[in-house]
Amino acid sequence: MRIPVAVTAAAVLVTAFGAAHAQVRDYPSRAIRFIVPFPPGGATDIVTRIVAQKLNDQYKRQVAIVDNRGGAGGVVGAEIVARAAPDGYTLVMGTTGTHAINASLYAKPSYDPVKDFAPVTPAALLPNMLVAHPSIPVKNVRELIALSRARPGELSYASSGNFLYLSGALFTSMARVDMLHVPFKGGAQAMPAVVGGEVALSFATIVSSLPLVQSGKLRGLAVTSAKRFPSAKEFPTVAESGLPGYEAVAWYGVFAPVGTSREIIQQLNTDIVRIINAHDVKELLLKQGADSYATSVEEFAKVVQRDVAKWAKVVKSSGAKAD
Repeated sequence: MRIPVAVTAAAVLVTAFGAAHAQVRDYPSRAIRFIVPFPPGGATDIVTRIVAQKLNDQYKRQVAIVDNRGGAGGVVGAEIVARAAPDGYTLVMGTTGTHAINASLYAKPSYDPVKDFAPVTPAALLPNMLVAHPSIPVKNVRELIALSRARPGELSYASSGNFLYLSGALFTSMARVDMLHVPFKGGAQAMPAVVGGEVALSFATIVSSLPLVQSGKLRGLAVTSAKRFPSAKEFPTVAESGLPGYEAVAWYGVFAPVGTSREIIQQLNTDIVRIINAHDVKELLLKQGADSYATSVEEFAKVVQRDVAKWAKVVKSSGAKAD
């Protein structure tokens, strides 16, 4: 007896649906590869390893394996995930750099941070601190802006990396001041230059700058986040101390390849949000100069779209290009 084509097609669809449903129901049935698009030891690596270890603890087996794939400002690692199978087993800990700034920083980006990825949840925010050498006669942002306008082009600021540079570029643009940018390869080179008085100011991570401020080697002017940082509450934000509306915060967040099932994305969101909101994880992140931050899939998608547009304007006005 010949089976009608329609019946055969329906059977195939039912089988495929059943297999897909089983895949979601059993997730994760094997190890999840967590790509870190930067070398080991940095903030992105540390945040990822905290999340991965807590996922392993939650499932009581190794379900998350961290894989560092640094290169080209995070492009190499991010691209691996953009091209991976959308099955939930290859994720990336993206950053403001990889999933907002790179879209405009590179003339021909190899991936689209919005179209090629499914956002899961942010994990942490990393604000920076605006610091000055003690010889600079300013104690707050308002005084810095006034001095910069009185001495255009004379004050210099150090940065180490594209995000810190663009944080400075956003500041000078919004404050309508002219300051000399002095780039360094890393914080290990930038901070001694400011401590030694070779450079007047710096936008630097809280972890690297706060000890120097507390020892009196540098003067802390403000933090770059929208609200005060929990472990440095004595320092005002840039916005509240002289430049309303300013915010330059690096976020770290989990992304899957576009096309990953909604059910898997939601399960990952539920698991990781629970991890990030745990008290011990909040404390671990604070020690790294990061503030825990997790939210819904929909809200994270809005954050990414907002920051792609925000930093595109800064890149364009500053003339910045990929290193």
